[in-house]
Amino acid sequence: MGDFEVRITVKEIRGSGVCPAGHKIGEVFRVGEGKLCVWAEHTILPFATALRFGGEIPRGEDHDSLEISCPDPNNTVIFELKRGKAKRRKFSA
Repeated sequence: MGDFEVRITVKEIRGSGVCPAGHKIGEVFRVGEGKLCVWAEHTILPFATALRFGGEIPRGEDHDSLEISCPDPNNTVIFELKRGKAKRRKFSA
């Protein structure tokens, strides 16, 4: 399987509508950038890894995207993970 790009987008912020980590609706991230709240990245990582390496999450019809929430019980942030095109890998001898 390929190494796919996975885009993470903030879709919704529940509760007060304010994320304590400062995330805003519409922001886009990639795993490993160091810009996601550590709690959100910890929750997202297993699903993003599956999408990145060609796995499927058994939820609904669309196997290239899913929504997942951070663990904050008061101001839950909803993220959309979407698999994009495969990246080209460069191999050295």
